[in-house]
Amino acid sequence: MTNTWIPSGAQGVQDGLAEALTALREELEVPRAFPPDVLEETERVIRTRELPPWDRTDLELVTIDPASSTDLDQAVFIERHGDGYTVYYAIADVPSFITPGGALDAECRRRGLTLYAPDGRIPLHPEAISEDAGSLLPDVDRGAFLWEFTLDATAAVVNATVRRARVRSRAKLSYQGVQEAIDGGTADACLQLLREVGLKRIELERLRGGASLKLPAQVVEQDPETGAYRLITEVPLPVEDWNAQVSLMTGMAAADLMVRGSVGILRTMPPPDARSLETFERQTAALGKPWKADGPGGMSYGEYLRTLDPAQPKDLAIVHAAAALFRGAGYVAFDGEVPENTVQAAIAAPYSHATAPLRRLVDRWVLVVCEALSQGTEVPAWARESLPLVPDLMKAAEQRSSRLDRAAIDTVEAAVMLPRLGEVFDAVVISTGNGKNATAPVATVQLLDPAVSARCTGAMEPGTRVKVRLDAADIQRRTVTFSLVEDAPSGSAEGGNPGNQPSIP
Repeated sequence: MTNTWIPSGAQGVQDGLAEALTALREELEVPRAFPPDVLEETERVIRTRELPPWDRTDLELVTIDPASSTDLDQAVFIERHGDGYTVYYAIADVPSFITPGGALDAECRRRGLTLYAPDGRIPLHPEAISEDAGSLLPDVDRGAFLWEFTLDATAAVVNATVRRARVRSRAKLSYQGVQEAIDGGTADACLQLLREVGLKRIELERLRGGASLKLPAQVVEQDPETGAYRLITEVPLPVEDWNAQVSLMTGMAAADLMVRGSVGILRTMPPPDARSLETFERQTAALGKPWKADGPGGMSYGEYLRTLDPAQPKDLAIVHAAAALFRGAGYVAFDGEVPENTVQAAIAAPYSHATAPLRRLVDRWVLVVCEALSQGTEVPAWARESLPLVPDLMKAAEQRSSRLDRAAIDTVEAAVMLPRLGEVFDAVVISTGNGKNATAPVATVQLLDPAVSARCTGAMEPGTRVKVRLDAADIQRRTVTFSLVEDAPSGSAEGGNPGNQPSIP
């Protein structure tokens, strides 16, 4: 993980950034505080709800999340079962807090997702639910949808059921801590089996033709004490992938239940079309690492992506180019007639979102439908009647979330770079293209440090290392621009005076 702070002396930049982030919330109509009637209903439901009668507090469940997380959706316990495994996966029972047609239900439908802004999280549910009564915090009894999987020796699912239960997490673990315990040989049996099952599930994903992009995640955080912002680039730990495989397995099992029951909501994505694949083939050939899908030596694009190392310049450019193959994801609801296309192409199987109900609206419907189908009971009428509305609610929420994420990162990148006008940086060219009305060659480059990506003028080849000069950084417009330079020492300040704080554009 790399951190890039706005320089401590750049108070004007910090102030300009705070103003820009406030304006961004207004522009995107980000929800504000929960209305009084929603909070009153929340308090009443928390006071009166009862935990499920089926008691599985005997299970040694643990949560594994980023260290600072308090909205804990999932807890896991794995044990051996003959030459295979039994996996228990508890998902927070959020539906038990929601009165269909009530004030909280309406507010959650309006929000759709928990949003993550640099200047604070905008939760899907009131914090009394998402960070307390509904969160799978350690050492307290909680209601949950308890998935139970029987896996064979290859970690393929033999049987899957889901039922509401009372559970108790034994520990709140962090990704970093679990990774260190596994690497150091001090992890308990459950965590060792998480690695074992995770690796086998990754192999099953490979065999069925699944694909994923392994790009470092870029996020923005605010120091709670100083209020200063930083741009963080995180390379996922192996344990995050192993843990994600359990979530993916659950989403696939949920989709299977709903397809067989002819009612539910799927997360689908079409396979790349022929034109996109042909373009990607040409791009990989131009970058010196050719891929082809057909003929001798051919392989799936998912298999090919597994051979790439984003730390290598050419591979990084290829991974960025591959993003064009992952388009068109959406939700499809059905009741009675199963959709013709049920597959999420990157997963290479039918799939549904089922494991993050504290942070994602659609999971509430998936969980109650799946439990009813698994237990042979009627799907709740409220869920069945409102299923057709969910795809549009999620589409609107995802669009707002995507715009907020991108605009927030662009804004903070501009603030991080503003005090460094005129400096020269090492970068990798990740794509080229002049765009509309361009009068000169333009490329997109990614700096090696800090990990900022931006437009750069000059003739360049994708996958090459270059030196670029920072020409402009505008916080209000959320733009950073560079120009290609030749034979300039990295880190120099040609054409600028980074030692003096510039005015904010």
